[in-house]
Amino acid sequence: MRFGYWTPIFGGWLRNVDDEQTPVSFAHVAEIARAAEEGGFDLTLIPELNLNDIKGVEAPSLDAWAVTAGLAAVTSKLELLAAVRPGFHNPFHTAKQAATIDEISGGRFTLNVVSAWWAEEAKQYDGLFSAHDDRYARTIEWVEVLRGLWSETPFAYEGEYYRTEGTYLEPKPRVTPRLYAGGESEAGRTAITRFADAYLTHGGTLEELEAKITDMRRRRAEAGATPFEAFGMAAYGIVRDTEEEAQAEIDRITDVRGGAAYGSYQDFVSKSKLDTQIDLKEYSVSNRGLRPNLVGTPDQVAERIVAFANVGVSTLLLQFSPHLTELQRFAADVIPRVRRLEALRDA
Repeated sequence: MRFGYWTPIFGGWLRNVDDEQTPVSFAHVAEIARAAEEGGFDLTLIPELNLNDIKGVEAPSLDAWAVTAGLAAVTSKLELLAAVRPGFHNPFHTAKQAATIDEISGGRFTLNVVSAWWAEEAKQYDGLFSAHDDRYARTIEWVEVLRGLWSETPFAYEGEYYRTEGTYLEPKPRVTPRLYAGGESEAGRTAITRFADAYLTHGGTLEELEAKITDMRRRRAEAGATPFEAFGMAAYGIVRDTEEEAQAEIDRITDVRGGAAYGSYQDFVSKSKLDTQIDLKEYSVSNRGLRPNLVGTPDQVAERIVAFANVGVSTLLLQFSPHLTELQRFAADVIPRVRRLEALRDA
C-alpha cells in the first residue's frame, strides 16, 4: 500500500468545524509535507478549486499549482500529484508548467486530471463548463495534446477542441508524468479507460471498491490497453486509543448544521453523476471520506487498510483533522502496523 494525503489548501476537510487548526498558509502546508516525508508517506494530492467548497465560497483557498511548485522546492521524496481541470487550463501552457515543476522536483510530478463538477466556480472564474459528457470528450483531446507536447518536437495536432500546426516545448519532463483520473459515470469510466495511467475514486466500502476495480480492469482489458498502474481511494482517518473515542469524534464532526459550507452540495450531487448516493450528513466530510471506515484503534484501522489492499486498492489518499497532528499520529501508529501485516500476508 502507498500512503498519500490531501494537501489542505482549504483549511481542512470538515464542513461542520470552523477552525480545524489547519491554517490556509503555505508555511503550514510545507510543515505538513515535511512531516509526511519523515513519517513514511509516499505522495500528496494537491486539490484544485478556486472557491472553497469546504468552508464556504467566502473562505480562503490556495492555488494548487503555485502550492505544488513550492512543495517541489521544499521536499525531496514525496510524489506531487496536482489536480488539473481541462476547462480551466490551456493544455499548451499546462505542458510547459508541468515540465517546469518536474524539473524543480527532480521527476516527482504527476497529474490528477479532473473534468470538473462545480458550475458556480466555473461561472465566477470563467471556466469552460459544458454538458457532462462533453467535458470528458474535451479531456481526451486535452490529454492527447499534453502527451504530444511532452514527447514530440515540434508537435502538430488537429482536433475538435485544440489545434496547432507545430509547437516546440523544451525542456521536456525528465519522466513523463503519470496521469491519474477518477469518474463514476459511464462517460467518465469510458474516457478514463482510454487515457489514464491510474484510477482514483472517492471513499467507498470494501464491496464498492472491489466492484469498481473489477469493472475498470475489465474495461482496460477489453480495450486492449496495459493494466492500470494503480487504484487509489480517498479516505478520512480517525485513529484513537479506543473505539468509543473514535465514535465520539465521528459524532462531533457529522453534527450537521447547514450553512454556507453546504452551498456546493447540490452542484456536487447533480453535476458529478455519482454511482453512490450521498446524504447531507456524509457530505460533512470531504470526498465520501467516512465510507471506507478507517476509524478506530490503530490495529483496527491497519487491518481495514490491508483488507482494501486485498481487493486491489494500492494507494490511499488520506484526510485528517487537525491535519498535521493526526497525520503524525497515523504515521506513528498505523503505517508500521500495516507494514507488519503486509509482511505476514506475503510471507
